Amino acid sequence: MSEAAPEPGSAPSLTEALWPDPPRTKRGPKPRLTRDEIVSAAAATADTDGIDAVTMQRVADVLGVAKMSLYRYVPGKTELVALALDHALGNPPALRSGPWRDRLRGWAIELHRRMSAHPWSLDITVGTRIPGPHELAWFEEGLLALRETPLDGSQRLDVLAMLTFHVRGSAQQKSGSDRPEAELAELLGPILATHSDRFPETAAAFADRVDGARRDDAFSFGLDRILDGVATLTAE
Repeated sequence: MSEAAPEPGSAPSLTEALWPDPPRTKRGPKPRLTRDEIVSAAAATADTDGIDAVTMQRVADVLGVAKMSLYRYVPGKTELVALALDHALGNPPALRSGPWRDRLRGWAIELHRRMSAHPWSLDITVGTRIPGPHELAWFEEGLLALRETPLDGSQRLDVLAMLTFHVRGSAQQKSGSDRPEAELAELLGPILATHSDRFPETAAAFADRVDGARRDDAFSFGLDRILDGVATLTAE
């Protein structure tokens, strides 16, 4: 029997799932499962088959337990997906020394690597959400890198938002291919050869990028231009 997609979880339910109270020491036999095992199985399932494949039944099957046993640890699919995302993002790199620009560049590169490794994360990191401990740690690390700049709190948050938009867009474009620009050039080659008179600038631009090392560099190029803009703002 298929498991219907759940209604969006309530804020209290998600908050309790992502930010549980410290566990109390209990006497008795050791539980067969841990919440970390359940969340790891959910993230692994999403990596293999996509986020839509993550259901309580599917994860229970992976773990070899009854579906109902999962509800002792996770309220439902909505909470499980949120926990899987936080698990996949993990803790940010600890970049506690050096210029703010180098630290933010490392922050963005590592976030891009994590999201590219888990493409399903792109589908669920949209809109206003309750972040988990790992995701909030990314906020903390990025804001800490900008602490010594003259930017106020709102501006620092906007910088992280710009970087995250760029990371997400690049990771989404990269999804399914390590060389999207080069592959697009190959697909467009015959078309532009025939219709170069209609699209002369496009044909010239693709023809000009003959060096393979210069292809598929949009992420780094865009990242550096964003940081250039922030550097200009902080110097004013």
